[in-house]
This record gives sequence, C-alpha cells and structure tokens, in this order.
Amino acid sequence: MALPLKAFLNALETSLPELNVEDVEVRLFLEGIYRYYGFDFRSYDLSWMRSRIKRSVCEEQLLTVSALQEKVLRDLGCMDRFLVNMSQQNMSLFGNPEFYLLLRHRVVPLLKTYPSLRIWMAGCSTGEEIYSVAIVLREEGLWDRMQIYVTDMSEAILKNARAGVFPVSSLDQYRRNYQLSDGKADFADYFSESSDGVVLDPELRSKILFAVHNLVTDGSFNEFHMIFCRRGMEQFSAALQRHVLLLLRDSLITFGYLALARGDSIQMMRETPGFEKVNEPSRLYRKVASS
Repeated sequence: MALPLKAFLNALETSLPELNVEDVEVRLFLEGIYRYYGFDFRSYDLSWMRSRIKRSVCEEQLLTVSALQEKVLRDLGCMDRFLVNMSQQNMSLFGNPEFYLLLRHRVVPLLKTYPSLRIWMAGCSTGEEIYSVAIVLREEGLWDRMQIYVTDMSEAILKNARAGVFPVSSLDQYRRNYQLSDGKADFADYFSESSDGVVLDPELRSKILFAVHNLVTDGSFNEFHMIFCRRGMEQFSAALQRHVLLLLRDSLITFGYLALARGDSIQMMRETPGFEKVNEPSRLYRKVASS
C-alpha cells in the first residue's frame, strides 16, 4: 500500500543528510572546479574545505560561495589564488627541530649506504620544509648523490616555493630552529636579505626539480628512497587518506622512509599494510619487504 504524500515526504526528509544552503554551494563549487579545471577536491573533508573556501570568499571581497564559484570559473588568476590558499600552512624553516634531529641521526646514516638518492617532497606549501631538508642533506654529505623532486597541484604553488623568499621577521625563529636541529654551519651562510625579505641561497635549488603532481588524481612516477608528505592529510576523507598512503607506499623502495605530518592519524598508518614505525610521535615510518 502506497504511503500518503505527507508521510512519504517526511520519510524522505529524515533519510537525507542535513545540508544547509552553504553546504550545497560548497559541493557545487567543488563540482564546478573539477569539471572545468580538473582539480578534484570532492573527496576532501567537507568541513576543512568549507573553511578554506570561506577564507577565499573573504580574500576576494565577495559575499557568497556562489559568487566565488562564478569568479573562479571565469578568472584564472582567482583560481590560482584559491589553489595557493589551499596549500598555505603555518610553516617554518626547521620547524619541529626534533624531526630534523631524527632525520640527521637516525635516517641519514642509512641513506648514506645508497650510491644515489631520490627524495620526493609531496606538497610544498610555501617551501620552508624543502630548503630545511636540502640544508640537512647537504651538511650530512649527501649533496653530490641526491635529487629532490618537489611536487604540488599547481604551478602557482610551485612558483611561490621555488622563489625561496621568506619574511625577515621570522629570521630569529629560523635561526633558533636550525641550531636546535644540530645545524653545522653559520645559518647566515644560507641566506641574504633583500627588499622582499630573506632570500635562500640559490645553490640550494640546484638539486631540486619542481613539477606539478596531484596526489588525488595522479599516480606514482618513480621509486624513492624517502618521501616527505608533511603538509598533513586532515583535509582528506578517510578513503582518500588510504588512497594516498597506498600511493606513497608504492612509490618507495623497500626499506624506504615515509615522513608524515604530526597530526596525521596513527591509526590510519597502523591499518595500512607495508609499513613499520620508526618514530611514531614524529610520524616517521619505513616500508617493509612484502611477505
């Protein structure tokens, strides 16, 4: 027997997820970006995406997500700014010095056993981690045998990281971080000051290749001895986190190292086959031989 119309509508309403107008706008925004530009953020965590999108709405001096969608689809410069917004985090040269101590004293001795090294930095934000790692590897004698591959989802993001320019106001903090990470030189040797800020030594870029790569839609492109993915995966859904972790695992040589963000899920790593922990508080893991 068919339900009365009112009962049917009530049942339908209770079976649907509760969405407000802004959530609908966000989902349409993500679908529009995917269809027009090919960037797939649809599996990202909705609350995280909402916060980034709302920040872009404010920065573009707009009132609604729908207005941002219209501008993004018609203005490539606006799209580039949105992608940069997506990648920005509070980063610092040698931020979390304990991680760089671990890199120097636990990982580097084993990396030295390889005749050549391929390092992948998946996600570069504004570039602080890139140059921190490059300095450590140069100071530890690996410079002549290594190649660092730096990737992110758009050329606009890579351009900012490639420039290697950071605020002068952060210089004292950078220097303290460097010293706490057992830096072996005078930190001033690695930068010069200009009207734009602190400019890192261009020599640090000589072993770095920058390229567009999207962890969500692109596959593995090499086998690496170490992968850094320390921008954090909190923006990904659980399913997307699993996808990315398997991609990173398949991109490592056996016994290669994976460094994640401190906020990434320990439980997710424990449930991902093929890894052993090296230092769980610092989210450092190693790929193990398949059985």
